[in-house]
Amino acid sequence: MKYWKFIGGNSWKIYVGIVFFSTGIILYPFFLIVLAVPSWKKVSFKLSILWSWLIRILCFYHVYKVKKSPLPDGPYVIVANHASYLDIFLMCTIMPQHPFVFLGKSELLSYPILGTYFRKLHIPVFRTDKRKAAMSFIQAKKMVKEGWSLMIFPEGGIADENLPRMMPFKDGAFKLAKALSVPIVPITFTNNHLLFTDPGSWFGGARPGVSKVHIHEFVSVAEIGLLTDKELLKLCFDIVNRPLIDAFPEICKSDLI
Repeated sequence: MKYWKFIGGNSWKIYVGIVFFSTGIILYPFFLIVLAVPSWKKVSFKLSILWSWLIRILCFYHVYKVKKSPLPDGPYVIVANHASYLDIFLMCTIMPQHPFVFLGKSELLSYPILGTYFRKLHIPVFRTDKRKAAMSFIQAKKMVKEGWSLMIFPEGGIADENLPRMMPFKDGAFKLAKALSVPIVPITFTNNHLLFTDPGSWFGGARPGVSKVHIHEFVSVAEIGLLTDKELLKLCFDIVNRPLIDAFPEICKSDLI
């Protein structure tokens, strides 16, 4: 059984990788065109939605919104748990209502194809360089003023074990929401870690299937203003973690913060 899981899982990862890179290369010239004209930049988000749909269709991933709460008027900050690269691939079709950019670790800049897109479209966060980190904050503030929402995975990466148990949240997303006076939309992915594990995990599973997502009620600007940074972080952590505890109580029920 383990042998077949190894063969099947890695074959599927290779297939998804081929779909991702081939569609990315095809769409790349169109991204270059719209990004060359500042007033066309938001068209790039529509291209990102198209890219996400292509991956979903060609890789047979259906999204089931277990909970779909009303969204606030944009812009806003989206926060979600992160246990699979599938979280990134699916986001633009899950939240197509308002254009957003990702804030992600600067290490993504070294990835082939993805690094090029990330540099031109999104905001790298340099966690070990305070000057560059401050520049990322300024860039995020500028993007919000231009009408973009921000998508952040507050864990800062994917855990090496015990998925989908979350790692403690970092506070950057919540400080941004406070400083920019925008709502927060919490999201939970409950089973993406079963559909697509880290490509470096040779014996990790990967397969087509149904991605289950919870779009929670947003945290309003008024509520954010009444909470400290730590209280806001804990509130959002608990909201995102609740469906994970329900689905995987033996793994996710813990006091991480």
